[in-house]
Amino acid sequence: MTDHSDLAARRNSEQRRIRMLLNAMRSEERAKIRGGVETVAWVKEEMCIGCDQCTIVCDDDAIEVYPVPLKSPIMNVDNNKKARVLRDPCTGCKLCVLACPTDAIIMIDR
Repeated sequence: MTDHSDLAARRNSEQRRIRMLLNAMRSEERAKIRGGVETVAWVKEEMCIGCDQCTIVCDDDAIEVYPVPLKSPIMNVDNNKKARVLRDPCTGCKLCVLACPTDAIIMIDR
């Protein structure tokens, strides 16, 4: 029978292995994201949760958060927000793409 310390050690080992694999996958995905002056960020509104993470990391003040009425007739939420990218100030640095927890921001050609 396996004792508690062996199970904990195996669990920690497996967690480290999975974390390494996930970090490797994320770094590959980040490397594939296009960026630069020929690109601009775009917000997929249906995926945006209005968390403000993109506006926090944007050094160019190229992202604004605006109120949107909730589409559900059942729920009444006063504070429903979405992000919008302003094309002219956006420099294509990709920081907002990396900061978005829901992958709602992508880079597109200008």
